[in-house]
Amino acid sequence: MDVKILQATDYARWDQFVLDHPQGSFFHKAGWQTVIEQSFGHKTWFCYVEQEQQIVGILPLSHINSWLFANALISLPFCVYGGILANNDDVAQVLYQYAKQLAVSLNVDYLEMRYLEPPAVTALEKDLYVTFQKTISDNEEENLKAIPRKQRAMVRKGIKAGLSSVIHQDLEQFYAIYAESVRNLGTPVFRKKYFYNLYQTFAGDCELLSVNTPDGQAIASVMSFYFKDQVLPYYGGSLPLARAVKGNDFMYWQLLNHAAMTKGCRIFDYGRSKQGTGSYRFKKNWGFEPKPLHYQYYLVKATEMPNINPLNPKYQWFIKLWKNLPLSIANRLGPFLVKNIG
Repeated sequence: MDVKILQATDYARWDQFVLDHPQGSFFHKAGWQTVIEQSFGHKTWFCYVEQEQQIVGILPLSHINSWLFANALISLPFCVYGGILANNDDVAQVLYQYAKQLAVSLNVDYLEMRYLEPPAVTALEKDLYVTFQKTISDNEEENLKAIPRKQRAMVRKGIKAGLSSVIHQDLEQFYAIYAESVRNLGTPVFRKKYFYNLYQTFAGDCELLSVNTPDGQAIASVMSFYFKDQVLPYYGGSLPLARAVKGNDFMYWQLLNHAAMTKGCRIFDYGRSKQGTGSYRFKKNWGFEPKPLHYQYYLVKATEMPNINPLNPKYQWFIKLWKNLPLSIANRLGPFLVKNIG
């Protein structure tokens, strides 16, 4: 079985395989090759195996080479899931061996593969990330009752404040809110072009929702992805004004019902969080149970698995510094840093 590299002419075949495979995810889609290369300039290898002219396995890979963070081959950076998608263990092994050989030839520190479900291959695994997924109903009252009492009170506070939500196409509005929000958390922001590429590449499967106050001011916004019967709120943020009226809580409540009743979704995927972080606690408060993610590593030059993690003490000074940067400076400097974190 020979490993081939994806070309644009085969995007439709690749995506059909992802759609048909029971473990296929939004982050396996071929469009990520375009998004990563055009947004960050990172080299990609979207590998696949054919048998009888049918795709039987895929592995999207991208190389990030950063002196500050790491030199790594990852499936897939900027995505919470990825890794090998194969019809059987033999195909999975072929793709894994190819990835290891590529990692060695690139002289990276390590190969990292991100799985939602336990993978067919065996490798070093880190217990750091979890994801949160929950079945949702097309009945708004049922969805409200499924939220624990304390969190339900947060949602109702937003309703009583007269907040409203709107689906829109204003990427400038979304980016302004998102950029300020992540700066306040001490995190560098992605360049604006990245979000434009996401929105254009995944047109129809990418959507913006914002929350407005009664006087029409947008105070929270989220970019979500849709895949099969799932909605994935992926990039979101809120302004300090949203805190008092629980704008963030109201936003996810509105998205949940919009996805269920307008889009026909049955799974709300809150995405990954690092254990012990604020986002982890926030998602648990909604009644979502954490599900461990399987992040595997093959070490090439590195002697231990990476620890690029905001809970790592060596990054605390940076986070404190970033929170106090003027927003204009943070927005200029952030993209040069965050493109190499992945």
